[in-house]
Amino acid sequence: MRIFLVRHGESLGNINEKAYGRFGDHNVPLTQWGYRQALGAGRAVAAYLAELPEGENQRLDIWYSPYLRTRQSKDALLEALRPEWVRDVREDYLLREQDFGLFTEIYDHAERRQKFPDEFEKWARLRNNSGKFYARAPDGESRADVAQRLRLFMQTVIDDASDGGNDIVIVGHGVTNRAFEMNFLRHAVDWFERSDNPGNSDVTLIEGTRLKGYSSILLHKATDRQVGDNEWREAHGSVLTITPNSTP
Repeated sequence: MRIFLVRHGESLGNINEKAYGRFGDHNVPLTQWGYRQALGAGRAVAAYLAELPEGENQRLDIWYSPYLRTRQSKDALLEALRPEWVRDVREDYLLREQDFGLFTEIYDHAERRQKFPDEFEKWARLRNNSGKFYARAPDGESRADVAQRLRLFMQTVIDDASDGGNDIVIVGHGVTNRAFEMNFLRHAVDWFERSDNPGNSDVTLIEGTRLKGYSSILLHKATDRQVGDNEWREAHGSVLTITPNSTP
């Protein structure tokens, strides 16, 4: 069995956090650049499948997060894949982004401290005393919470595999994809603490068998936007833009 973990392409939120307040985290669209990134991820998966020996190319079950940026990334993958390779396409809410609670629209620590001083200090103490993995954002989730729900989703994948299921594509988010990889490969918490989120439209391939075990590789590294590159900043499918921040 093969599992392709694909992070969504660049979104408006990735280039300016004001997008989260404007659209809501669940409804932030890809940029035009991000859709091109996701197409590139789909082409990388397609190229890999095309090179497999005859008889080893199983059909794909594609799972995706319900957030807009992951749905759009899924659409880009389907555009790049041969229709006959795809068996099923399904959404699962367990693949949604980590819930940051009060901090959802605020990524800057100084601004978090200013707007929610008591909650920020409690959260900072938890991170210091228990580690980032276990510290739950106020009214939100910890990374451990995300890992728990990804373990529930993983059981669906395992059940499908036991029924002679197909290869899997998961279109998710940085933390959720990493939590799936941690659970599936039985990595320790320390692995999660030391690892970084994949980049936008990066593809991680998990491959192996139950008897011989599984391992992962970075199958595709997407091209990131360069500093000063302001092309293709519009939202995919519309002319919406977010004004760049005035500060770096």
